Amino acid sequence: MIEKQNQINQFNNKDCKNLIIVASVTVLAAIITIILSCSIHKSNQRLRNFHNNNQRIDTSKLGLSMEELEKRTDPKYLSTIHLLKTNAPEYNSLAQGDKDALKHLVKAAMYLENIEYQIDDQYNLPFKKYLEDEIKKNNTQAKLTKILFDAQKGINGVDRLSQEIYLAKGHKTKPGIGVYPEDLTEEEYHNILIKMLKEKKIEEVKNITNQRSIVIRDGEYLKSIDYIDYFKDDFNKIANELDEAAKTSTNKDFTEYLNLQSKALRTPDPILDAYADIKWAELQNTPLELTLIRENYEDEITGSYVKNEELTKLLKENNIVPVPKDCLGLRVGIINKEGTDNIIKIKDYLPILANNMPLKDEYSHQNSSEEIKQAIVDVDLVILAGVSGAYRDGVAFAENLPNDDKLSLKMGGGRRNVYHRQIRFSGGSNIQKTLDEILDPKQHKYYDIEAKHWFAIGHENCHSLGPTNPDNKLGEYRNIIEENKADICSLAFTNLLKNESYYTEEQRIKIIVTTVVDLFLKVKPDKSQAHRVRTVMQNYYFYQKGVYNLTKDDKIHVNIDKVPDAAYSMLEEIIRVQIDNDFKKGEQYVNRYFVWTDEMTKIGNKLQKISSDLNGKIENELADKLLEEK
Repeated sequence: MIEKQNQINQFNNKDCKNLIIVASVTVLAAIITIILSCSIHKSNQRLRNFHNNNQRIDTSKLGLSMEELEKRTDPKYLSTIHLLKTNAPEYNSLAQGDKDALKHLVKAAMYLENIEYQIDDQYNLPFKKYLEDEIKKNNTQAKLTKILFDAQKGINGVDRLSQEIYLAKGHKTKPGIGVYPEDLTEEEYHNILIKMLKEKKIEEVKNITNQRSIVIRDGEYLKSIDYIDYFKDDFNKIANELDEAAKTSTNKDFTEYLNLQSKALRTPDPILDAYADIKWAELQNTPLELTLIRENYEDEITGSYVKNEELTKLLKENNIVPVPKDCLGLRVGIINKEGTDNIIKIKDYLPILANNMPLKDEYSHQNSSEEIKQAIVDVDLVILAGVSGAYRDGVAFAENLPNDDKLSLKMGGGRRNVYHRQIRFSGGSNIQKTLDEILDPKQHKYYDIEAKHWFAIGHENCHSLGPTNPDNKLGEYRNIIEENKADICSLAFTNLLKNESYYTEEQRIKIIVTTVVDLFLKVKPDKSQAHRVRTVMQNYYFYQKGVYNLTKDDKIHVNIDKVPDAAYSMLEEIIRVQIDNDFKKGEQYVNRYFVWTDEMTKIGNKLQKISSDLNGKIENELADKLLEEK
C-alpha cells in the first residue's frame, strides 16, 4: 500500500461464579483513572467493559500545550481531505435501493471504528470519553485535542515530520498495541510461548499467534480470544447493518458478498472470512464499494519470535506460523465507472510483468500464461473508518487486498485492487513553488500529479507479483521489504510497459521524474514507518547508482534513462531477500540502504520551508449526513 496506517489486563475465573476482579489502574501519568471491570462467561468469551470513575482529570497533563494545539489545528498546519459531499452527483445518480443500502454501510463503518479504537490502544475509548466530557464543560484544550484525536483516530500518532504525537502526557504506544497485555515484553512473550510449547499446549499457541486473536494473561500463561468473540456486540451490530443493506442493494453479486461478510462477522471461523474474501475479490461491476480491511502493520510483538532461535525452532517443529495481529478498517464508497475503465487496462499486462520478474524460476507463482485473479476498481469515497481512515503520516492512495496471510488466497481466491479518488485528488497547492525550489528547471515539465496515479497503479498491481509467502520470517522488516518491492517493481517496468504500448513515452518519463522527486522527505523517518523507510532506501540506492544528482544550486536532476535498470537491479535484490525469507538477511538488507544522506537533508530542509503541514484530517460530509438520517 502506498502511504499512505486494546488490551486490558483481564483475569481468569475458572469456577465461573459471580467473581468480579476490579483493578484500579493509574493511567497516563495521573490523566486517566479507569476501573477495569472484567466479565467472565462460562464459554471463556470475555468482553472488555470500560468504566470511568468520577475523578476529574487534570487537563494540564494533556500531551500538547495550548500553543502547540492551536498551531497544529490551524488550517495552515492541518491539511484536510474532503470525501464525497452531500450534493455529490455520484451519490445522486444512485438507485434509491443503493442509497438506502449506503446508509447502513456507513453505520456499519462507525461500529467497526469502535472496535479498531480498542485494537489500536486500550485507552483510546476512555480518553475519547474524557475529552467529550471536558468539551461539554467548555474546556478549549480538550476541544483542540479532540480534533487531533479524531484526525489520527487515536491517542497516539505520527505527524508529517515523522514526529510521534502523544495526546496524553507520558502515554506511549506499546509494541503489542491493544491486542496484548500492555505490560508484556518481547522477552516474556518468547519465554511464555516456549514454556507452553514444551508443555504441549500446541493448539493454544496456534491461536495466540494467529492474526485474529486478542491475547490475555492466564496465570503464568497466555490465552487467546478470537476477536469476533471479544468484540461480539459490535460485530453483531455491523452484521445487522450489512443484512439491512443487503435487503435494498440492487446488485446481486454485491448482495451476495454482504450476506457472506455478515455471516463471517457473527461466527469466529476463518473459513467464513475466506468465503467472503473470495467473493469480494471477484466484484468488478457493482455500484457500491464495501471493504473490511484487515492489515497487520502495527503489532510488533507477534513477529518478534524470529529473534529467538529456540522459539523459532519449537514453532517450526509444531508447524506453527505466527502472523501479526490484524488492525481493522472499513471502506465505503461508490464505484466510478470511468475511472475504473481507465485503470483496469493494466490487468491485461500482469501476465507479461509476471513473466519478466527477476528470479521467477526460484519461487512459486501463477503461470504467466494464465490470467492473474484480480479485480480492479476506482472508488469515490464516502467514509474511511478505523485504520484506513487514520491520518497519521498520511492516507493510502490505494490498497491491494487480501494480504498473503489470508486463507482465501490459499484457497485459490484472488485479490482486489481499490483506488481512492478523493485521496488522489487532494493536495497539490504548493507544487510550482516546490518545483522552483528543488527540481532542475529543465525537468519541471516532467513532474505531473497524474503520474503519481500511474505509478500507484503499477505499485498496487506489483503487490500481486513476486514470491507469495504466508510463512513470512522477515519479522518487523516484512512490510518495509514488501512495500519496497511494489514501488521498485512499478519503476522497473516503465520501459517494458512503454514498449507494450501501455505507457506513452511522455508518460514513461513523467512517471520516472515524478517518482524520483517524491523520494525526498522532509526528515528521516522512524523504522516503524514502513512506507517512509522504503522511500529512504530507494533514494540512497538510486543516489549510489547515479539515478540523480544535485545541481550547483542544490536542485534535483534526474538521469532518466538510468532509472529503469537501477530499479530492476534493486528489485532483484528485494526478491532475493523475500525468497530467502531469513530475518537476519532482511534486517541486513534494510540497514544497508536505510541511510540518510547530506543530499536528502538539503532537499528536506527546503521542503520544510515550503510546506507547513504537520497533521491532517478527513472530512466525511455525505457520511455524516447519512448517519443523521433515520
